[in-house]
Formats: sequence, structure tokens, C-alpha cells
Amino acid sequence: MSLTTAAELQQKQLQQAEELLFSGPQRAGFAKELFFGRFLASAMLPYPRLPAAERQAGDQAVGEVREFVNTQLDAARIDQECDIPASVIQGLGRLGVLGMTIAPEHGGRGLSQQNYCRVMEVIGGACASTAVFVNAHHSIGLRALQLFGTAEQKARWMKPLASGQQTAAFALTEPEAGSDASNVRTTATPTADGSGYLLNGTKRYITNGAIAQVLTVMARTPDAKEPDGKITAFLVTPDMPGFEVVEARMPKCGIRGTATARLAFTNMFVPKVNVLGQVGKGLKVALTTLDFGRTTFGASCTGAAKVCLELSLKHARERRQFGKALGEFELIKQKLALMAADTFAMEAATYHTAALIDSGAEDYMLETAMLKVFASDALWRIVNDAMQIHGGAGYFSNMPLERMLRDARINLIGEGANEVLRCFVAMVGMRGIGEQLKSVLRKPWTAGKLLHLLHPQFPIPHQLLVTPALGLARQISQFAARCQGQLIKFREGILDREYVQARLGDIAIELFTASCVFARLGGLKELTELSPDESNRQWETGLFYLKTALRRNRQRFAELKDHDDAATNHLADVLLAPPGH
Repeated sequence: MSLTTAAELQQKQLQQAEELLFSGPQRAGFAKELFFGRFLASAMLPYPRLPAAERQAGDQAVGEVREFVNTQLDAARIDQECDIPASVIQGLGRLGVLGMTIAPEHGGRGLSQQNYCRVMEVIGGACASTAVFVNAHHSIGLRALQLFGTAEQKARWMKPLASGQQTAAFALTEPEAGSDASNVRTTATPTADGSGYLLNGTKRYITNGAIAQVLTVMARTPDAKEPDGKITAFLVTPDMPGFEVVEARMPKCGIRGTATARLAFTNMFVPKVNVLGQVGKGLKVALTTLDFGRTTFGASCTGAAKVCLELSLKHARERRQFGKALGEFELIKQKLALMAADTFAMEAATYHTAALIDSGAEDYMLETAMLKVFASDALWRIVNDAMQIHGGAGYFSNMPLERMLRDARINLIGEGANEVLRCFVAMVGMRGIGEQLKSVLRKPWTAGKLLHLLHPQFPIPHQLLVTPALGLARQISQFAARCQGQLIKFREGILDREYVQARLGDIAIELFTASCVFARLGGLKELTELSPDESNRQWETGLFYLKTALRRNRQRFAELKDHDDAATNHLADVLLAPPGH
């Protein structure tokens, strides 16, 4: 490849990254401020509490859904038969679950994102397949129509979708486009008469793809400035000529009840009135919609984690080995304590992020990405530890843990692979510092100078939080300095330093989650409905999480200097070399 061609390719990739990562609003939010060494108290404190009327409405919905899943939802059967029965989908529709946040005039229940998350926590604890079905239908499928649809589009499709009479799907993933959402190859060519577009291409791994009556499909439309065109979102129905279900239910490891499909479009005509949002702005539709999906994703993971913790505590109390209860062994205690702390933190981050959406905040792209990574990583550890605590018994199908283990694995991949999102968090978060540094370092007399970073100011709502507050303040300041140092060290080369990006991303995720826990603990004294025992249990759990989170970050800071990155790359290159080389 010539140098000119290589430079052009790099420039094109940077332009795609710009559209993909920075298509949303760039106003400062809590997560972005961490990269400048600031604790944006107004965005974190006080910890959100639903008003009494909303809480009551949520309590009613949660109670109805819990009764439904306890009596009507057979998760083991759904897994074995690889299908969610129509009666379950119809029941969820009657309860308003399939249009939980949609306004009543459009056929929905009109509840807040926080209450929707409370409901998804119940469903996630009962059946991961059903939770993924609901998330694909409402959180990303129907939500895209809610956010970007015209009045005519909403009038046509919103009520049947919100009531559960029809099902929605979101079709983004292709053989060449997964976490790399900008690499969509499906094309949408305008017709000669200007009445619509002809879609050609394939989609795969599409939840609800074969059973949906309305699909949001991402395809590439021509653009005068972009040789490959830009991505546009289309509303598609399966009765359109040229729509084909290549495979209705792709066999898979977990969440077997979901209908995960392969689709194909061959000269499929889509009228221009079916464009969702603006032509060429499909990535904005996709990324904005995923913010909502990642929040309910966190709620589903929280529900599953609570079930694992409850089962493990019960087993540790009752199972005896070597003359003692399992819970008396230190290595079991360690697992239980970490499971409880991570579950508490997952819940804290989920409802903080849901409250951001309810507040009308414009900037929560990083928060939702952080929540998705933390919740999915934590649940994977929790399910694995729960199975280990149960020993051989947990491995067999009469216990739910082997199914939950299979179901939890997709979470590290779906809605953005965690490796990609770690780098996403770091690069989006450091963009503001990078822009400021660029202007500073452009002047020769300022070369080597650092930006002035503020030391975070922490309101301390309780004396028990003094030590964690000091630790968090110190690490937030240290984090900003490290981000700045890495940018000065690598300049544009930071784009290729994934080890660095991942470490900084993990530090940021831990700081965000710890801040949510800090805020949640600060609001505990106001929760008069908690018994003294439960209040004490939550204090102990939250404080333990903060202690372990700060310790994990200290190790990550150390690894920015003391690591085996070069040796790792060398061995991988040796292993990847073709035989005989």
C-alpha cells in the first residue's frame, strides 16, 4: 500500500470514528468530568428517589410482573423448547411491559425509566431470554420509533407495538458490522422516481428478527461527500417484497428462548416516508437508542445477580462439609462478600443512570456504556462464583445456575463487546482533554506543560463516608493526571494503544460506579422504610465495595507503568504467524 493510500485510509477511519463516537451531544456530564479530575456533585448527588406517586405506580407494576413471572413464566421450559410461548408475550402485553415507558395516548403505560428498570430487574431475575426479548422489543426496537419517529409513523405503529399486538426488532448487526457499527454494508439506493429506496444486504444475530412486524434496519445511503455513503435508519415490515428470513432461530449457547434471526433484503422497496430520523443520521439513531437499551440491560443483570446471591447465601448456610457450614470457610466468605458488593454497585449505577434519562439530561452516553461493561462483567463473575459455591450440584439442570451461566455469557458481547466499550469510554472521555492539549502543545513555548486540573470537591453526607470520599477524591485527581500524561506521551498514537485505553477505561468505570455507591450510601439515612438490620447490611455492603474498588484501581494505576504489554504482543505475534514462518 502506498503512503498516500495509507494516509487516505487512516483519514477515512478517523472520520468514521468521529461520526460513530461523537455524533451525540458533547456537553459535560458526570463521567466526562472525571477525565478532568472533577466530581460533578450536581450530577451525582443526591441519589435519586422516585416521587411518592411514581413510586406507588412502580410498586404496582413490579408487583403485577412479579406475580406473572412466578406463576406464568417457566424459564427452564423456555430454555429447553427454545421458544417464549405466545401466552407469555400476550401476558406481558396485557401488563403494559411491552410499552412500559410509552405515553398512554400511544398505547403505553407511561412509567419512568427508573420504574421500567425495576420491572426489568424482576424479569431478568426470572428468565434472561424473556428479558432480552423485552429489551429488544421495547428498549431499542420501539424506543427508536418513540425517539425519532414522525407523527405519522407513530400513529401507524406505536399503539400495536406498545400493547404487544405487534413485536419490534432492531436490525444493525451484519457479517462485517457488529461492535463496529459504522461498517454496515447493507445498501439503500434511491429509486429513480424519488419515491423510496431499494435495500440490498444481509443482517444476522437479530433478536426478534423473524417474529417482528416492524424492524428498524440500518442501511447505507449515498452521500455526495462520502464515497461509501452514510448510514440511514429505515422502518421495515416483513410483508415488503424482497424481505427474507434466511434463518428464523439460530441455535446458540444461551438465551435460547429468543428468536435470533438471519435476514436478507433483495431489491426490497422501502418508501421514503419510512426513513426513521434524518437521511444519513442512522448512527445517531443507533447510538442514542442503545443508551436506553444498556440501562435496562443493567437492570436485567442486577435481577439475575440478586437471584445468584440469594441462592448462594442459602446454600452456604445449609450445606455442610468437613463438619462445618460452607459459609464458615474463608474462600466462600470472600465470594459471597464480593458478590454482594458487586450486586449493590450494579444496582446503584443502574438507577443513577435511569434517573439521568428521566431527568431529561442530554449527556449520558459514557454512563450507559460504563454501566453495560460493569454490570455484564460483574454478573459473569457472580454466576460463576455461585456455581462454584454450589459445587457439582450447580452444574446440573435441576438447578437454574447452569442455564444462568449460559445466558449471562452473551452480556459481555451484546450491545457492544466489552473490549470495544472499554476503549470507547477512554477515547470519548479523553477527547475533551485531547482538544485542550492540542491547542496548548501547538505553541512551542508551552510544550511539555500540563493543563491545570482541579482537585475534586466532595460533599460528605455522613461521617462513615469521610475515608471513602478522600480515597475517591485522590483517585479522581490521579486519574485525570494519568489521562493527560498518556495523551502527551503517545499523542495521536494513543488510538493504537488499546492496553492503555482499556486500563484507563476500567479506572473510569470503577470511579463512576464507586461514585454511584457513594451517593447511594449518602442517601440511606433518608430511607425510613428500611429496617435497622437492612440499613446496616446496606452500609456494610456499600463500604466494602468502595474499599475493594479503590484497591482495584490502585493496581490499575500501577499497571500503567509496570506491565508486560510488549511481551504479550510478541508472544501473540509468534502464535499468530503462519506455520513454517
